[in-house]
Order: sequence, then structure tokens, then C-alpha cells
Amino acid sequence: MAGTFLAAQPAGTFAPGDGSSIQSLLAQSPGRMVFVPAGDHFISEAIRISGGNSGLWGPGRIIQSNPNAAIVEIDGATGVQLRDLTLTRAAGAMETSKFAVSVAKSSQVVLSNLQVLDNWGNRASIHVNGCDGVTIRDCLIQNYSRISIDDRTASPLYGYAFNCIDGHGVQVRLTTAVMICNNRIIERRMLPTPELKAKHLLGQWVKKNEQKGRVISQKTWDAGYTNNWHQGSAVQVTGPEATDHVQILGNSIENAAQGIDIHADHVVVAQNIVNNAFMGMKAMHGSRNVLITGNQFSKNDLWSIGLMPGTSAHEATAATDGKPARGANVDGHTIVANNIISDFGYGNARWIWSQEAGSVAPIRIDCGPLPENPAPSDVLFQGNIIYDTGRDQIVVDGRPRVEPPRYKFAVRIESGPGAPRGLHFTNNLFHPGTDGISNAELAP
Repeated sequence: MAGTFLAAQPAGTFAPGDGSSIQSLLAQSPGRMVFVPAGDHFISEAIRISGGNSGLWGPGRIIQSNPNAAIVEIDGATGVQLRDLTLTRAAGAMETSKFAVSVAKSSQVVLSNLQVLDNWGNRASIHVNGCDGVTIRDCLIQNYSRISIDDRTASPLYGYAFNCIDGHGVQVRLTTAVMICNNRIIERRMLPTPELKAKHLLGQWVKKNEQKGRVISQKTWDAGYTNNWHQGSAVQVTGPEATDHVQILGNSIENAAQGIDIHADHVVVAQNIVNNAFMGMKAMHGSRNVLITGNQFSKNDLWSIGLMPGTSAHEATAATDGKPARGANVDGHTIVANNIISDFGYGNARWIWSQEAGSVAPIRIDCGPLPENPAPSDVLFQGNIIYDTGRDQIVVDGRPRVEPPRYKFAVRIESGPGAPRGLHFTNNLFHPGTDGISNAELAP
């Protein structure tokens, strides 16, 4: 009974296999949810939802056969829901530069209990831009990355492009009132192995401007190589002067490059598990009033918790030369409490990041890359544990052996101009690295 309405359902139903019926039923059912029955429903164009209080739900599997199209696009709508569906791409069409789900200029959108599988993209599987009131909960997002080129030639700060792994599980931009909770975000394919690096020349520059980028050292510029070729995040929330009031709660993240990447204000990062990401999380580019609490960070190799200004941070400026005044975009006023960092240096990316490098530390608080970037300030660290797994005896050839820590300092605080200020440490348990607990005094 394709294209008909069933009294038992809140909207239409249709035969499996005919993905075009989904779009037509949405058009026929304004303000209502369309039920997607069990079975495979193939599409070749994105399903577009622009009507308020509508959406899709059901046990069906929507399969996009066109790598040049998104799977679902929600644009300019209020109260849309996507629930209980599987969204994926057909064999041979999984590698893409399109989102699986795009939500733009919309409000009060709920994405719930979705399986978003094999959207091998250099952008994001779920992308939210310019919205208000978005909830992403109880979803499985698996295999969201691909080999790509990160082109930074348009920026005078960088001026080069390089081969990389790229792609985000969830990316939220320029959005307020966001909840990202109880999702599993897992990458199984694009793991940072020496074999993958050699095969795709990862980190090698493929374009270079005439002029050296402002934040690039001469040594790196001359080498034409960057070791941060594993790009992307399981969760990225960005747009620091517009994105506000964000909750990232109870998510389980595996095998990401960066687990959680925050460029926003009034953020709660709580009760997440970030396993085997070379960066557990970072808050930067003017992230203030951030609460980071009750998280488990394991098998991170560069840092687990990083706080740093980034190039977008700036002080308040007065109106001048026809330019309007603007408020400050600064980092800090943050609490880092009751987190556990374990197995540091035991992840997949350990071979990339030398323990001797100054940037390697379970907790890192940094200066800005530019002199004008204001220092992060007023941060309270309390009740956190950094556990050196190497002190647990390992039996080798019948004899116990203790591994040295895989970090020099448990906490690294940069010094000099723009150094972090107003840092307070109380009731933490930090196992020292090979050179001690910290390179700086930890003030109570």
C-alpha cells in the first residue's frame, strides 16, 4: 500500500526499496512524522525536510547510492525529529565529501537513536550549523573519516596544504542550546598506523605559499611536513563568539584523532569516556565558563585535557576607524574536576608523538600562538587523577618489570608572554612523569 496512510501510524507508509516515496510522503504530510518501515530504502538525492514539526522515524534503513549527496538535510525548520533509523551509504559510494545528516538554520531539532554508518567523509557525519535548541542523543556514529587534503593556503597564519586523515563524527557550528548525550562515536577504519601513513604520504605538504605562515616555525616550513596529519574530532563544537550553552554528556568515543574539541562558552563536558584518541579533549579559541567533570580519558598520547587560547582569542576592542566595538573572546573561568586519566601513552598514536616533545603531557595549559592572544586564566583543578599505568608490574620472561612513565610531566604549563594565570590545584592525585609532576609550581 505504497503512498497510503494507515490509521495505526501518525503518517504514511510505503514499500521497502522505493526511497523516493519518503520525499513524496513528507510533502503530502506537512507537520506530521513519516514512518519508515523495516527494509532497505535506496535514494540517490538527499531527503530534504523543511516543514515544521515533521520528520522521519522507524526501523528502516535509508541507503544513499550517490556519494555527491547528503542522506538527510533539515533546513529552516522547527521541531523536526529523526528517530530510530539507520542511515548509511551503498558499497562503492561510502567515500564522500557530504554530510550524512545536515541541520541548518533550524530550531528544536531532535536526532535520536540513529545509526549513522559508513559515511566516510572529510567533513562530518552529523553537521549542525546556525541553529538553536538541538539534541543529538543515543546515536551510533561509526566510520566517519577518510583520506583527504587539509588546505590551509588561504590563511596567512599557515600557508600550506597537506595529506591527512580527516572527518568529524558530530560537528556543531554557530549554534546555541546544544545537547550531545549518550552517543557512541567510533572509528574502525582510519587508524593512525605507520602503514597507512606510508601508503598515503600522510603529513606531506602538497601545496605551499610563497610566504611562510605566521604561526609556522622556519624548521617546519623548510621540512614541508607536519605530524598532526590525523585531523578531525569525534565531537567538535565551534563558533566561539556565537556558540553558547552546550552539554556534552555520557558519550563513548573510540579511536578518534581528537575526542572532544570545544570552541564555545558555557559548556558542560561530563561523564564521557574517550578511549584511544591522541587528544582526549581541548577547549580553546575563546572557550570560557567550561565545566569538565567526571570523565574517563584513556590511551591518549599527546594530551588528555588541553586548555589553550588559539588564534581566535582576543581582548575586547573599542570602536575605531569605522569598525564597531567588540567584546572579549577569552579562555578560562573553568573548572576541571574529578576526571581520571589512565593508560597515557599507550594508544595507537604513541609512535607519532615523542615523549621528549614539550607538548606531550596528560594535562596541558598553553599560551596562544600569537602575541595578541590573551592568556587563559582563572581555572580550578580539583579531585583529578593522573594514573601512571607503567607502575603496574608487567611480567616479562617470568620476571616483573615496571615501565617508566610515558610523559615527562603530568601537568605542563607554558611560560613566557601570554602565560596562563590564575591556575589553582587542590586535592588532585598526579603520578609524576620522568621529570616530575609539573614543569611549574602548582599553586593551591
